[in-house]
Amino acid sequence: MSDLKEYSKQQWWKEAVIYQIYPSSFLDSGAGSRPGWGDIPGITSKLDYLKDLGVDVLWCSPMYKSPQADMGYDISDYKDMDPLYGKLEDADKLIAELKKRGMKMMMDLVVNHTSDQHDWFLDSRSSKNSSKRDWYIWKPAKYDKDGNRHPPNNWSMILGEKNSAWTWDEKTGEYYLSLFTSEQPDLNWETPALREAVHDVLHFWLQRGASGFRMDVINLISKHQDFPDADVVAPDHKYQPGFKYYANGPRLHEYLHEIKTKVLDKYDTITVGEMPFVRDEDEILKVVGQKDGSLNMIFLFEIVDIDNTPGSYRMTLHPWDATNIKETVAKYQRLMIERTGWNSCFIENHDNPRSVSRYCDDSDEYRELGAKLLCLMQTTLGGTIFVYQGEELGMRNMPPEWGPEEYKDIETINYWAKMNEMYPNNDEKLAFGRKVMQRKARDHARTPVQWSAEENAGFCKPGVEPWMRVIDDYKTVNAEVQQEKKADQLSVLQFWQRGLANRKEHKEVFVYGDFELLDKDHTKVFAYKRSSDKEAFVVVLNFSGDEVQWELPAQAKVESWVAGNYTAGKPEQPTSGTVTLKPWEGLLGMS
Repeated sequence: MSDLKEYSKQQWWKEAVIYQIYPSSFLDSGAGSRPGWGDIPGITSKLDYLKDLGVDVLWCSPMYKSPQADMGYDISDYKDMDPLYGKLEDADKLIAELKKRGMKMMMDLVVNHTSDQHDWFLDSRSSKNSSKRDWYIWKPAKYDKDGNRHPPNNWSMILGEKNSAWTWDEKTGEYYLSLFTSEQPDLNWETPALREAVHDVLHFWLQRGASGFRMDVINLISKHQDFPDADVVAPDHKYQPGFKYYANGPRLHEYLHEIKTKVLDKYDTITVGEMPFVRDEDEILKVVGQKDGSLNMIFLFEIVDIDNTPGSYRMTLHPWDATNIKETVAKYQRLMIERTGWNSCFIENHDNPRSVSRYCDDSDEYRELGAKLLCLMQTTLGGTIFVYQGEELGMRNMPPEWGPEEYKDIETINYWAKMNEMYPNNDEKLAFGRKVMQRKARDHARTPVQWSAEENAGFCKPGVEPWMRVIDDYKTVNAEVQQEKKADQLSVLQFWQRGLANRKEHKEVFVYGDFELLDKDHTKVFAYKRSSDKEAFVVVLNFSGDEVQWELPAQAKVESWVAGNYTAGKPEQPTSGTVTLKPWEGLLGMS
């Protein structure tokens, strides 16, 4: 039985459209310290564009001071901006300009780890007697019978599978836990003084005018304190994925509840937690249950893990079809209604490839149709919607012919080094490695936003070299050309504008309404019905490049088709019986 009445209690953060910016790749105004690198004034200059799109909340990936070992997710000072992006005053102005437009700012909170250049860690590693020694996770080495030194356990690094998650510190003679890279030591949340210092960071930004936080890998802050070895799931690897022991640990909900009661409850905030490796429904509801949960929502990873080999690493390939999409989406749509939680609705972010390349066909023939299909799905699902920069333009992955030297992300660099180390001179294996990179690398989401057909896609001034290469299609795929009006067709940008406006106009259905899956076994068509007390809509999505004959189920009761991705007007399709769906066609009908 669903509890739709409780689920549908209106909150501003439920109805918000959140737009994620990856600052280095958004827009270079020339104000930062590095030419060809996006900056804060560049973001501020595009607020009217975002307002016109339908955006309510801006979430910016970290712009804090950082050595940039992991693109700012290695923070050395939580209370200042990195000169690459500008000054603290630039951040204040951005927040003020957002408020002038009735918009809000959501900061990226990265508190599972810091940079190894943060003052806290420099103090911690200075001596075993440091007052901040226990702010991080330090362990003695293990030694085998021959006296060889080994890490405390067999956990692998998340961004470097062949490496240990533990880094040796020569000065103090111990290892520190560094799940992501050696430059990102994990904080020890068992220490009360550390937790208080984190709370102080939240207060700092909320008092400065921010309206909430996206919390990076927040479910990793509690680890099993016996730090056992991980199960061997990759026999050809020395180190193994240890998420069973560092994700959703025993004190996670205590720590999140403490953040809520000591900080968040004192402000009107929006919060979303990044929570990889979690599948247990009870664990999810402990966090996002509307009565007792600590956060408004979390990012659930099943939809973006759809092409990962189960139980293995992210940089793998696994076959899927529309049944996998519908099972995943329907499960969480129903879960939140029936148990009064709340969803985040997303398929792109800075850690994933471009959605049109991943779920559809990014060829010139079908790229726009696929991008619109995905837009139609997201703008009609329940939960708070997240749009990633360039997604509204249908930006796609880097092309297969680009070489490994074009990839800048630490995860991709480590993956390619691992493949070359494991399979030297094996052309077949290395070709597969390049295929994985072209399909899955985080780099694809980080190429510069394509603003115009000018040199460098308008991302930075002509003659300046962007920090990442601009995708070659920028002369035809860009924001400027997509803003032009055409009589019979909407650009991807215009389709997103219409979809978001329609979502807000019919929020009782699309944000708060009930969800019913139609034809759950079809391997190519994902169809569902959204309904409220006053109205209902049916969504039909052909997740294939084939023409499909699809029988409308009786419960659909379509009265008229009101939108589709093949035409700016109303689709001409039968409202009962058999519908002929073109490749990657999406339909929206009133019921």
